[in-house]
Amino acid sequence: MHEYTALTEMKTIARRAPAASARPTLRPFQAAIGLTLAAAILVSWLTIHFGAVFFLELNWTTAPFVPLLVAVQCWLTVGLFIVAHDAMHGSLVPGWPRLNAAIGTFILTIYAGFAWARIRAAHMAHHDAPGTIDDPDFFADEPDRFWPWFRTFFMRYFGRRSILFVSTVVTLYIVVFGASVANVVLFYGMPSLLSSIQLFYFGTFRPHRHEESGFVDGHNARSNEFGYLASLLSCFHFGYHHEHHDQPWVPWWALPSQWRRKREAAL
Repeated sequence: MHEYTALTEMKTIARRAPAASARPTLRPFQAAIGLTLAAAILVSWLTIHFGAVFFLELNWTTAPFVPLLVAVQCWLTVGLFIVAHDAMHGSLVPGWPRLNAAIGTFILTIYAGFAWARIRAAHMAHHDAPGTIDDPDFFADEPDRFWPWFRTFFMRYFGRRSILFVSTVVTLYIVVFGASVANVVLFYGMPSLLSSIQLFYFGTFRPHRHEESGFVDGHNARSNEFGYLASLLSCFHFGYHHEHHDQPWVPWWALPSQWRRKREAAL
């Protein structure tokens, strides 16, 4: 146990002191691209959210479109969190920490009533010691089983604050504004729950689960081998996870090019 702890500490120190060649570099028009994409995701999410919850009449005509709307809203909800994640790293609007914090706070609030400071601190702790007993996102008891890990992960973050927020929103929607229970469940509840599973599977479990092959370095992360479209649809390129841990200042939309460069360099 002492040897494991010492090794973990050494790896953490190494990660906190990147080589000069790994210093952050900005992409051309990074802030403009990041804000434009964030706005597109947010506006699309809000449009479907309010349109489907309050104005979509469920009947035999609209029923075939319900699974599609739920799936799209689930994907957009994943995108909201990825935007907030970039804000945590300051890669959404480089050089503007207060703006990053403001955007991240707003998105995490509408996502599930999460507290910006708490979620950001936990995520930074995850980067300090990924895939170890000091990682708040890791489940050391069963690091290769999805559901036990997800249950622990979900209960760790979805606490009383989130329960109060979601309960308040649902009550207002149904009691005050007259939304139907079915619409609230289908277009608010289901996308929120399904997006948490999607985010966890592609952004935490797959990259950090323990396998016989192990990890290539102390980041304890691996990347998927998906193509561009599959990577975008699965988790907004967050499946290129080793690249993210290696250079966390790279925004989500630039991770595919980062992944391709690494693959070409390895050939």
